Amino acid sequence: MTLYVDPPAWPGHGRLWSHLVSDASYDELHAFAARLGLSRRAFDGDHYDLPADRYADAVAAGAVEVGSREVVRLLRESGLRRPKGLRARGG
Repeated sequence: MTLYVDPPAWPGHGRLWSHLVSDASYDELHAFAARLGLSRRAFDGDHYDLPADRYADAVAAGAVEVGSREVVRLLRESGLRRPKGLRARGG
């Protein structure tokens, strides 16, 4: 089980955000996010949006730090990437 997180570089709602992803399954991603105390509302179809102030928590819990391009590559290679128009929030 490996989870990955990119650096907080994505602006929104007055904050910076990271993306938290799995390269194996959505189930492990949801379980990891739950352990971090993230709301299911933070799930954006194939990743969790993680606020910058929670980045260190994700890494301390075992998420591997990677670049943003690596996040996309991992999602594509795992078959878990969902194009933005096909993402079901919360699912």
